[in-house]
Amino acid sequence: MLFPLLVLALGLAGAVEIQVPEEPVVALFGHDATLRCSFSPDANFSVAELSLIWQLTDTKRLVHGFSGGRDRLQDQGRGYANRTALFYDQLARGNVSLLLRRVRIADEGSFTCFVRVRDHSSAAVTLQVAAPYSKPSVHLEPSKDLKPGDVAMVANEEGLFEVRSVLRVLVEPSVTYSCLVLNAVLRQHGHASVTITGRALPFPAAALWVTAALAACVLALLALLAFVCHRRLRGSCRERRAGPEEREEEGEEPKPALQLLENAESREDPEPELH
Repeated sequence: MLFPLLVLALGLAGAVEIQVPEEPVVALFGHDATLRCSFSPDANFSVAELSLIWQLTDTKRLVHGFSGGRDRLQDQGRGYANRTALFYDQLARGNVSLLLRRVRIADEGSFTCFVRVRDHSSAAVTLQVAAPYSKPSVHLEPSKDLKPGDVAMVANEEGLFEVRSVLRVLVEPSVTYSCLVLNAVLRQHGHASVTITGRALPFPAAALWVTAALAACVLALLALLAFVCHRRLRGSCRERRAGPEEREEEGEEPKPALQLLENAESREDPEPELH
């Protein structure tokens, strides 16, 4: 119950002027960060009179407490154990900044500094966490069938991402493609490029099979077209050489067997009459 009572006491007292940075504090992931907070003590100020609380602005979760000349960490949030400290040799000069070790992605947010020396005041400090990155690597993978959406970006256990971007292009010699990565928080950028030279790239096996199949289809169509043209041309030549009677015979339709028999009987010579 020490710190709830201390906060209540801070609310009942007057105000002391404290200074915090107006701009967010930018920290690198895994590195230490300093959340600056200070005030101007009186000439006869004693550290034993100082009561200090650092807590999360939104959840009021205790990050670090100090009063009576020593740390008060009984109610400290579990995620901050062994990760916070004050600049103890500078407390007498009014420096009540917080040292946060091994910054995590989850640390990003607003921290409130409560200071009480006879009277009290508070102010918030914003922490932004940026992850350092390596120089982007650009390379060609002509033999892989890459499609948009193949790789999904998922944060790891520490909240970090591995970013991978794929650009599909038509292969042209002597063309340079560049990749630029910007980090707005750190105000830094990384750059890499790759140039396609005049050397022929390996031809994908799938494309080879497709090309062979298309070539076979084209050859088959050409052969069929040549056969049809040849048949029509030969038929036209035979028709020109044949006479009218031959063309009529060729043009006659086959007759039924009964009709052929009747025609044959009608053409037989009549039997001679006996006198």
